[in-house]
Amino acid sequence: MSAVDPVPHAPGVELALALHGVSLVREGRALLADVDWEVAPSQRWVVLGRNGSGKSTLVRIASLYLHPSTGTVSVLGQRLGRTDVRRLRTRVGLASAGMADLLRPDLTAADVVMTAKHAALEPWWHTYDDEDRARARRCLADVGVGDFADRRFGSLSSGERQRVLLARTLMTDPGLLLLDEPTAGLDLAGRETLVGGLATLAARPDGPAMVLVTHHVEEIPAGFTHVLMLAEGRVQAAGPLAEVLTEEALSACFGLPLGLERRHDRWWAWGR
Repeated sequence: MSAVDPVPHAPGVELALALHGVSLVREGRALLADVDWEVAPSQRWVVLGRNGSGKSTLVRIASLYLHPSTGTVSVLGQRLGRTDVRRLRTRVGLASAGMADLLRPDLTAADVVMTAKHAALEPWWHTYDDEDRARARRCLADVGVGDFADRRFGSLSSGERQRVLLARTLMTDPGLLLLDEPTAGLDLAGRETLVGGLATLAARPDGPAMVLVTHHVEEIPAGFTHVLMLAEGRVQAAGPLAEVLTEEALSACFGLPLGLERRHDRWWAWGR
């Protein structure tokens, strides 16, 4: 397989995400260039790259908040530009470190999760019923923070807030889960707790397709299956994690000689 060959998927299976020939140009600079990428429902992808490599831009396009300059984008079988993105976004779970800043600190953790039903930030914008409230609590319990349901979101630690945001992504039973640097700003305990939660979610046979954006191979959860490596807006390598994530590929991606080791289904990297 070449570095940019599409990853094979089962014929007849609706892809969770498909980008073909996607580029984004701003002020004459290509933030993304000729990206071809397909994510099947059973796959869990990690996206690696340096700052400015285009990772967050890729997530904004995949989450339907940004249109590419050229190319086609399909999410859960629906093509961007030919579908109601407001409705389609409710089938895409999105979490990022910056999402916490958009939410009112006085909201309870349960309300933070529940409002994801309508991709909203406040509970009074829409009407919710007892089943919605019960589902929000189940989502919190699924990621190990069920006891926080009635606590103020602003009173939680950074790690606890990120786990609540992870629960929020599950509220609508999404077909695609996008995680943009969810461990940013967390201490070691918070990071490892969140990575463990992602590993548990990745192991669920009925779980959604997942895409995790990170700078650090140490944050790749167990159970993730594929890797996409970006450099200067272009796909440098893509494919099964165990085959594509090598010292040579990682060093080229980050522009630095790096060592790489895998132990206990986790990865470590260091400068040589």
